[in-house]
Amino acid sequence: MSDPVITPARPRRRLWLVALPLVVFLALAALFFSRLETGGDPSRIPSALVGKKAPVVSLPPLEGLKGPDGAPLPGIDLAALGGKPALVNVWASWCGPCREEHPILMQLGKDPRFSLVGINYKDAPDNARRFLGQFGLPYKAVGVDPKGRTAIEWGVYGVPETFVVSKDGTIVHKFVGPLTPEAVSNTLLPLMARLSGG
Repeated sequence: MSDPVITPARPRRRLWLVALPLVVFLALAALFFSRLETGGDPSRIPSALVGKKAPVVSLPPLEGLKGPDGAPLPGIDLAALGGKPALVNVWASWCGPCREEHPILMQLGKDPRFSLVGINYKDAPDNARRFLGQFGLPYKAVGVDPKGRTAIEWGVYGVPETFVVSKDGTIVHKFVGPLTPEAVSNTLLPLMARLSGG
């Protein structure tokens, strides 16, 4: 009985099987480092709605939530914002990054050039009220989206997300993830100054 003959194709196939994970890893590492070098921002996910009219929003208020004057805070009706640009912030009490950005929202809520409104996403009302009671109420209105249907219409990937809406109801910018001081000073405030005419 003769020994089996090993053909040269088998070692080459084994070599490819061993080298393939290394090749994939190197390709992914090169992509990652090229994004770092070019200043790629992974939070800048394009939105198909930028440049288009915002979906109609008419959301009921967060039950039991009261404004600074003690009156019940209204739900969201973008058509009733008084001809101002709006920031529409999608948030939830269970969202860790929402806590990070909340001090920034508290400052933005004081700016009279635009209306800051919140869409409370898939949240328990008690938890949402507790969150705002603990961290502060920056919003002029809060609408509840318990099943996430409105968020789907707006193309929300996850919370928090913030949309800039012009006076005529067009979405002009979208921020994915928590707002940062850099995003506010470099992008948001100049954009709001332009949209509000001052």
